[in-house]
Amino acid sequence: MTGERFETLEVHREADLLFVALAAPERANALSPRMVEELTGLYLRPWLDEGVRAVLLTGAGRHFSAGADLAHLERLQDAGYEENRQDSDRLRGLFEAVLRQDSLTLALVQGSCVAGGCGLATACDFVVAGEDARFLYSEVRIGFVAALVATFLPRRVRGSDLKELLLFPRFLDAGKAAAIGLVDRVVPAADLAAEGRMLAEAILANGSSSALAATKRLLLEVQGLSLGEALERAAEVNARARSTADCRRGIAHVLEHKAPPSWR
Repeated sequence: MTGERFETLEVHREADLLFVALAAPERANALSPRMVEELTGLYLRPWLDEGVRAVLLTGAGRHFSAGADLAHLERLQDAGYEENRQDSDRLRGLFEAVLRQDSLTLALVQGSCVAGGCGLATACDFVVAGEDARFLYSEVRIGFVAALVATFLPRRVRGSDLKELLLFPRFLDAGKAAAIGLVDRVVPAADLAAEGRMLAEAILANGSSSALAATKRLLLEVQGLSLGEALERAAEVNARARSTADCRRGIAHVLEHKAPPSWR
């Protein structure tokens, strides 16, 4: 890090891992405008270029995040469309920054993970949940729409589960969330931080960061394309990957040692 100061986040770096905590536990880490702004700036940063290979997101206190700051939404109810659209675009910018971050992204979830907070977690590449975690897209229960989340949640869950999550929202415990793909790992609550770190380190040792980043971008880009368009884009990525330094190293290592290299 370079000495940045945050009002709503706690951030520290350990070697090639960046640890980020939502730091408003008195409000269950609700996504205030300031928190959205700080998170967006953080995830927009080209961390991979700076040697950070994974960003691990947690929530301070008992809960990961209660979602949108309802007091802020209440103040906007009498605003016009343009002001509300600007606020919506800021939230869109946050989700897009997380989805497009080249470094590996993990969310380590404890306690309640609700609405926009749930969207923030599930925008990450991997979600590790403590056994005490509970997930809820509560928007329709307050007359709201989980519109932004609906664009990327299909990357995680199938259609029938997606409708259940968004149209008939009820709290899902960690086990049920894992069963439908909303969560990737469930671990004892006391082991959440350690298990999240171990997963990040295992993934980084197993694969090249440049290849992981290219794969992440491709998965985003081909979504919604026709088969021909998707195959064309995939062929471009395939061809470009062959001449990268990491691919050269990986192939040479397999030829010499009959096994892929450790990338960490």
